[in-house]
Amino acid sequence: MAKAKTNVFFCQECGYESAKWMGQCPGCRAWNSFVEEPVVKAASGKASMRVSGNAAKPVTLEEIETSETERISSGMAELDRVLGGGIVPGSLVLVGGDPGIGKSTILLQVCKNLAAAGVSTLYVSGEESLKQIKMRAARIGTFTNDVRFMCETSLTEIENTITKENPKVAVIDSIQTMCNEEISSAPGSVSQVRESTSVLMQLAKKQGVMIFIVGHVTKEGTVAGPRVLEHMVDTVLYFEGDRHAAYRILRGVKNRFGSTNEIGVFEMREDGLAEVANPSEYMLSGRPENASGSVVACSMEGTRPILVEIQSLVCRTSFGIPRRTAAGTDFNRVNLLLAVLEKRLNMPLSSCDAYINIAGGIRMNEPAIDLAMVLAIISSYQDKPIDEKTIVFGEVGLSGEVRAVSMARQRVMEAKKLGFRRVILPKVSADSMEAVDGIQLIGVATVLDAMRSIS
Repeated sequence: MAKAKTNVFFCQECGYESAKWMGQCPGCRAWNSFVEEPVVKAASGKASMRVSGNAAKPVTLEEIETSETERISSGMAELDRVLGGGIVPGSLVLVGGDPGIGKSTILLQVCKNLAAAGVSTLYVSGEESLKQIKMRAARIGTFTNDVRFMCETSLTEIENTITKENPKVAVIDSIQTMCNEEISSAPGSVSQVRESTSVLMQLAKKQGVMIFIVGHVTKEGTVAGPRVLEHMVDTVLYFEGDRHAAYRILRGVKNRFGSTNEIGVFEMREDGLAEVANPSEYMLSGRPENASGSVVACSMEGTRPILVEIQSLVCRTSFGIPRRTAAGTDFNRVNLLLAVLEKRLNMPLSSCDAYINIAGGIRMNEPAIDLAMVLAIISSYQDKPIDEKTIVFGEVGLSGEVRAVSMARQRVMEAKKLGFRRVILPKVSADSMEAVDGIQLIGVATVLDAMRSIS
């Protein structure tokens, strides 16, 4: 029976399928997200792929046999931290990021490390030739014969190669270049991305192959293609940072085998990506001395405390409407804190321009940096520097109260390790914490108390 060619409308956000165009997606409620694509449907009677060879049947929890998941180290401690302790056999990992951020570089380094440990690896590129891959690999180091390279965009050929070679780890760079012959639409379309990921997922589960797939991102910073792509994979990692800067942040936004709050910090060098073992010290390098509007805050990323410098600049506006700028944090949160200061401390900030920047380019959205932003604004407005051996953390409410945050002791110990001597923190956290040698704990209940603590 011949294959029937039909046109189907897909939602680019969630992958919802419809026979006709609709202005709003019924699945995710997004507007104008439907695109029309030709789809080739397989003839009826064709056997569908199953993760297991047998037909599925319901079982009880007692009948399910489990064992401790054996993880394989990638050779990079920062990547293993984000993955939850290492690579899980049979997992499907999506790595997204801006062009030139280092996605292919870090996966090529992973292949090098795994091959050095005797793990068979297959690197499939649909964007570069073998000569281009060799030129990039020459800058990274020496590769053993346990890693093989292949330039191919046909998903059928890739599937046959993985089945024949049976590597333990496979890298697909990138999913937007893969082409499934059963789908007539162009590579990178919603249909191709979804079906290609589905085939790779079934291949990973059936053969126990650990597969990394590289995904392009849109101008909004999300992985290009249907949103269902992120739901299909086991782990989603995002590479963040300015491509022109040296640092890179690897953040896990989904992980079925570990925490989703961990981050890994890397530095881009001529020979590839180098791990940053102490991100706090790296982020605070080059901090100015005796400068107003500069405060060190402590944020928790998973189980890791990271110290960052928050800078503020407040000056009289030359226009009728004051300017507000936030780099590295939520713009609306900055406006909220400015309103709190004007209401609770009677500071005339409505006639001032206010600029907030988190030095180093790292992005922080944790509420614990609220108090540090407040003190940075006050310091800049009063033009009074804050003691450079002081760190600040705490959440600020609309009434001007300073609320407790989690893991206060871990934050204080990180500050002590880097030589800080004074910590301004919520009073609730200070009262419930034991004294720390060499650290002065200053508990504040309101933003007024915090302002007095730096006077």
